[in-house]
Amino acid sequence: MKFSLRQLEVLVAIGRESSVSRAAEALAMTQSATSMALAELEKQFNTRLFDRQGKRLQLNTEGRELLPRAMELLDRAQELESLLEGKAGSGSLRIGATLTIGNYLATLLIGDYMQQNPGSRVELAVQNTSAIVEQVAHFKLDFGLIEGDSHHPDLLITPWVDDELVIFAAPDHPLARNTHLSLQDLANEAWILREQGSGTRQVFDAALRHQLTNLNVLLELEHTEAIKRAVESGLGISCISRLALKDAFKRGSLVPLEIADLDLKRQFNFVLHKQKFLTSGIQSFLALCHKVTQGASRSDLIIIRKPDGSPVEYR
Repeated sequence: MKFSLRQLEVLVAIGRESSVSRAAEALAMTQSATSMALAELEKQFNTRLFDRQGKRLQLNTEGRELLPRAMELLDRAQELESLLEGKAGSGSLRIGATLTIGNYLATLLIGDYMQQNPGSRVELAVQNTSAIVEQVAHFKLDFGLIEGDSHHPDLLITPWVDDELVIFAAPDHPLARNTHLSLQDLANEAWILREQGSGTRQVFDAALRHQLTNLNVLLELEHTEAIKRAVESGLGISCISRLALKDAFKRGSLVPLEIADLDLKRQFNFVLHKQKFLTSGIQSFLALCHKVTQGASRSDLIIIRKPDGSPVEYR
């Protein structure tokens, strides 16, 4: 062959990072060796795969067409290497998860997956929906577990499990004593909400867009635990997933505010690139996700069990 797997690794790394220096760091190579490997690949086939924009390298049309095929070849080579070494062949995974899923489900799923696939390597990126979608679209992640939706033309969104947001308050909040609340009862309250770009915020804004306007948003925070602490301290009310509030509701440190005729149901979704090769590791992890949610009508009713059969507690 006129190319080596190492040259393809360089192509893929630069394609993901848009930078020779960052690609070299990811591959544990020198910057000069990384540049030389790309130059030799382009010279061997008398082609250019990147457009140079200062220090940034952007894949051109030919490079974008080649990238997923090069990644597939490398993934297959990795699986072959694992089989030759006598391993099960699950390989490495780069998973993205939005904050609620990442904090309350993904780490438990990864622990289960790694017990079933000894020697596997898993990297987890926990960010909001828009960030995960962007990284899956640019092949920086193998797939994502997201709370929001996406209409990116290169991505495939498939449903995973139902979820529901809930408006909540501290137990001593005046609204907590009212069992017959309407949306208008919330109009003048101070709100602590997730940031723009999060799946939670997308659903919240869509549900209240025509119901309440000019909300008093006191704080916008990226982390659900910070939101819970702020509400517990009496700063205002909020709206996040029941999954993230399961333990707090059980303790009584926070209470749900049930609002008549307000639908805050949504779905957790898988997001994959349409051109992404599904390695055995990816297929195994997605199968595990489906297995643990089988029979659960909502995300906060999922039970992940330890090898001895006892349920894993999450907070």
